[in-house]
Amino acid sequence: MIQQKHFEVIIIGGSYSGLSAAMSLGRSLRQVLVIDSGLPCNRQTPHSHNFITHDGEVPAVISAKAKLQVDFYDTVQFYNGLAINAIKTENGFEIKTESGKVFTSKKVLFATGVKDLLPEIKGLAECWGISILHCPYCHGYEVKTEKTAIIANGDAGFEYAKLISNWTKDLRLLTNGKSTLSLEQTQILKNHHIVIFEDEIESFEHEKGNIQQIIFKNELKITVKAIYHKPPFKQHCLLPEILGCVLTEQGLIKVDMFQKTSISGVFASGDSVIQARSVAMAVSSGSFAGASINKELIDEDFKLSF
Repeated sequence: MIQQKHFEVIIIGGSYSGLSAAMSLGRSLRQVLVIDSGLPCNRQTPHSHNFITHDGEVPAVISAKAKLQVDFYDTVQFYNGLAINAIKTENGFEIKTESGKVFTSKKVLFATGVKDLLPEIKGLAECWGISILHCPYCHGYEVKTEKTAIIANGDAGFEYAKLISNWTKDLRLLTNGKSTLSLEQTQILKNHHIVIFEDEIESFEHEKGNIQQIIFKNELKITVKAIYHKPPFKQHCLLPEILGCVLTEQGLIKVDMFQKTSISGVFASGDSVIQARSVAMAVSSGSFAGASINKELIDEDFKLSF
């Protein structure tokens, strides 16, 4: 049980980015609290790739190893729960949890990620992260040369199709309704043998999340091995906005080169700030955020002693 109520840094979000930041700060002798509700966005994904030394490992195994290593440092403590409110005070921040616990700190780091807003198509949620994928760098090698579909439209669909064609030439673009590609884009894709389907999708047939067939509303069926899709998203945690942190046009928390948000003392890292979502990117930004927070605390300490 945590007896301590005040910390130098509170990290909200204890997945890859938050744990990476916690290690950086713990090794800097900072008193750190990590608050985590235990719902990482890739909890359904069977394997994580493109992260050196952990390629092909189960995401939960990576985070469990990370937490065990961070827990080695007595400067870092963990609280399992949900942070529901954040208030900026004269001396820092006050964080309230769902259970009623209140903790305070000088600095706050949000490593809370984002929540994907999946289309309400039968079978999609069950396949998400398993055979309906968002990133070819994370999962493309495992389905290389296979029959593959992309759900996208317009400029985004055109660019996505170009990208995925690096991994497979057996490719079709599903616009899920009338295509908004330009005539030139359409012709370019056809020249590269990428078939465009404008039919609306009814459902996905799957076996334990592994896609079998795509069924359209006109009863057409096509068989594929993998599907790529980039759904819209929102911030997984509303507390950055409650504190007044500015978001980008894409809905990410706006940070500078030191992971600082628009609110003094508030930092952010991981998927909540990065367009290119991956475990490796999240770890990198978390580690750097931890170093940036430590540097700011040092600078403030020297100002106070001047």
